[in-house]
Amino acid sequence: MTAIPLDVMSTYYAAWKAKDSATLSSVLAENVDFTGRFGAAHTADGYRAKIEAVSEIKTDIAVQKVFSDGADVVTCFEHHTQVGTGPGRCVDRVKGGKITHQRAVFDPGSILAALGR
Repeated sequence: MTAIPLDVMSTYYAAWKAKDSATLSSVLAENVDFTGRFGAAHTADGYRAKIEAVSEIKTDIAVQKVFSDGADVVTCFEHHTQVGTGPGRCVDRVKGGKITHQRAVFDPGSILAALGR
């Protein structure tokens, strides 16, 4: 039985919030294609490195709304850091129970402030 894309994304955000890299890894395709505000990654290892860097300054992820259309899922969320909160949106594609594609768009203000930039 193939995992439902909404369930995969729910697992992803719960794992990211909990900083649970093993569970996060379990929902990433090995060749996940990611593009976001601070760069791109084309492997699960590269993607995890980017998420782990952001997780160092993240204090919370608050999912606000989720929309799905078949394999495609759009998630609206707020990311919280020690110095502020910013809105974010991700568009993901889930195939075979794994995230194969993610495009992230967010206001980097609170992240840049937390990094001292």
